[in-house]
Amino acid sequence: MSDAAPASPRNAYIDFLRAFSLLVVVAWHWVFTIVVWNDDGPHATNPIGFTTGLWAATWLLQVMPLFFYVGGFAHLTAWRSARAKGQRLGRFVLQRVRKLLVPALALFGVWVIAGTVLSIVFDLAWMGRAVMLVVSPLWFMAVYIGLITMLPVFLWLHERFDTIVIVWFAAIAGAVDILRFHYHHDVFGWVNMVAVWGLCHQLGFFYDRLVTAERRTDWTLLWAGLAGLAGLVFSGLYPGSMVGVPGERSNMAPPTLTIVALVAFQAGVAEILRPALERRLERPRWQRMNETINRFSLPLFLFHSTGMALYMAVRYALAGERNEPREPTLTWWLFRPVSFIGPLLFTLPVIWLFGRRWVKPVRRAPAP
Repeated sequence: MSDAAPASPRNAYIDFLRAFSLLVVVAWHWVFTIVVWNDDGPHATNPIGFTTGLWAATWLLQVMPLFFYVGGFAHLTAWRSARAKGQRLGRFVLQRVRKLLVPALALFGVWVIAGTVLSIVFDLAWMGRAVMLVVSPLWFMAVYIGLITMLPVFLWLHERFDTIVIVWFAAIAGAVDILRFHYHHDVFGWVNMVAVWGLCHQLGFFYDRLVTAERRTDWTLLWAGLAGLAGLVFSGLYPGSMVGVPGERSNMAPPTLTIVALVAFQAGVAEILRPALERRLERPRWQRMNETINRFSLPLFLFHSTGMALYMAVRYALAGERNEPREPTLTWWLFRPVSFIGPLLFTLPVIWLFGRRWVKPVRRAPAP
């Protein structure tokens, strides 16, 4: 497969998948996070462990594999464009890393300093744990940046070995799980941070081929991924939830072989839905929505937990009560459709004050 393709206009569907993925992540944090206060401070949980069968929803709502898949295609496409303009790979990688690393480090640094000052001045022993919760979504950016730094290796593997690289990554993920779950060598689990997320990213290199493949290929990918998920989960070796549940083994930290099956399933779903959604994205209203979300995607992801923390601090101060019910009540569920409003109202001014520099400029495809 030649990588000598010329630069091309932005892919609206890829932009849509990126925007959708980020919105799902943000909405999940805002709507389904339950904060419980113990003696050492706040702890975050979610309703999955308390609601029978809800884990199945995470097979669609845990969209990190889809995001890494989209990122792989975006990086390959951007590199082809940059190379056509004479840019070196090292400089391309450096620019991509700096674009994400600088705002992530700035946010992390501000929260660490603010948390330290507040902890000392007001003698708040729990502030450290609170800061950890606010900056915890940055784990995703750390992994994503790590994959970008490894882009030269991934590109070399792609050009030299093509699809066999996917098989290698899946085999490594399976071997690591055996070492963890059968031989209890948990330290090897972190190898899957590269093997599993690297596979999701590498799979994105084949997006163009999926687009031009026969329709049955998309269905095969979907059913193979779904069958793999069902087989792994119902074997009893893996939990059903694709997000962490306190007290259970996690499929995400570090990732397991289930995420390999999940990305196949989600890529198949995305490809099956592509023709209908591409027609939608040709409409002006959908184009504007897609463009707006993508422009604000980085600051929204960076600051959504900050806005949520500010909202909860104000709510606690006004209500005088910090604890939410450990188990979701009927009232809690009824409030979910509007529970994002408070965090959103506090996030928007934070983006306006501190995140405008990371809003993407408007970039339109050239007229045909």
